[in-house]
Amino acid sequence: MLSPDAARETAQSLVERARKAGADAADAVYVGGSSRSVQVRMGALEDVSSSEGEEIGLRVFRGSRSASVASSALAPDALTALVERALAMAGEAPEDAWAGLAPADLLLREAPDDFDTFDATHVDPAALKARALAAEAAALAVPRVSNSSGSGASASESIMALATSGGFAASSRSSGHGVSASVVAGEAGALQRDYDYDSARFLADLEDAATIGRRAGVRAAARLDPVKLVPGRMGVLFDPRVATSLLGHLAGAITGSSIARKTSFLQDKLGTRIFAAGITIRDDPHRRRGLRSRAFDGEGLPTSARNLIDDGVLTTWLADSAAARQLGIGPTGHAVRGTSGAPGAGPGNLYLEAGARSREDLLAAYPRAILVTELIGMGVNGLTGDYSRGAAGFLVEHGEIVGPVSEITIAANLIEMFATLEPGSDLTLRRGIDSPTILIPEMTVAAA
Repeated sequence: MLSPDAARETAQSLVERARKAGADAADAVYVGGSSRSVQVRMGALEDVSSSEGEEIGLRVFRGSRSASVASSALAPDALTALVERALAMAGEAPEDAWAGLAPADLLLREAPDDFDTFDATHVDPAALKARALAAEAAALAVPRVSNSSGSGASASESIMALATSGGFAASSRSSGHGVSASVVAGEAGALQRDYDYDSARFLADLEDAATIGRRAGVRAAARLDPVKLVPGRMGVLFDPRVATSLLGHLAGAITGSSIARKTSFLQDKLGTRIFAAGITIRDDPHRRRGLRSRAFDGEGLPTSARNLIDDGVLTTWLADSAAARQLGIGPTGHAVRGTSGAPGAGPGNLYLEAGARSREDLLAAYPRAILVTELIGMGVNGLTGDYSRGAAGFLVEHGEIVGPVSEITIAANLIEMFATLEPGSDLTLRRGIDSPTILIPEMTVAAA
């Protein structure tokens, strides 16, 4: 794996090679990473792994034709062959009037901030094993937890560099630390499973392993002895760990490519109120130590924090340069990409701002409701917004949890769900997408 400076220089040199070989424009992306992980089960070591890899991708343009190629070989002769292959492929590619690099006058020109995304702390396998064992031991100590599906701990580092013939060249470095536990509660014929995990850029920010394990065990045990559900229309609360999926559906629906192809249920909603007044959904790629923090996007444009939903109103699409041209707007600094293919678009650190009422107040908002803690399947229609998913969680009556429910289905339409949802006050910013508890006043709930 190259150093950040060497990665940037390699990407720059590849772009220069492509231009000298006849490309009208080009960009190159280098991605390198290393990781170490340990898995344990029932107090015994199951797996220890260590990996390191790197790859560089090149995209070239010949007029309105373009092609992308990638290689894990970075020797000079391999890069020469990469350029030749990319140019030959571009010559055979179909014309695309929208393809091209980001406008040169919009590129980030100053030195990018790293937003404190790299922790130099080295974690050896012995420390990872100890963390995984601590998580599992805490989970197994919870009453009625009978088995372990495994616990793990990991540490990683990655380097990314981007260079374009428009004059942009920069690199970034990031780290990651993680811990997880998954356990089974109950006895044969009446088993329930659950899990917990945490990840952070800095080891010092990672939740205590025993806390993670204990929470996994409590969650699994709480799902035992499910009660019978009477189906009908009722309030549904999304626990924070599943509420983030609703933000994911929003982000997917407002990407420029979906809008340009007319495949989004939010097609004509820009500038209109699609959430209740007072609702704010914010994208903040500049959060210190954020899991999705970045100073520049996948095309070299500067990123910025902004409200995607402001007072309930949809304010912007998430558009890379190609989609922006199709839509007649400017690129929004949301391009994301790997080493192969053209950029797409996606948010940075995305979150729904906290509401006024506590989780307890939301639980007591209706005489009867469902608290969803797990979602199953992918029954979401991105064109119409129709939403139907398998779920598990808890039956709530008058603010009190009556008992667990499983094998149920919840259904509605995302347009209605967005318009009526209420966020709780229990927001915690820890992941790439964060949400407090969300209350949907009415959904159809049925046995699966």
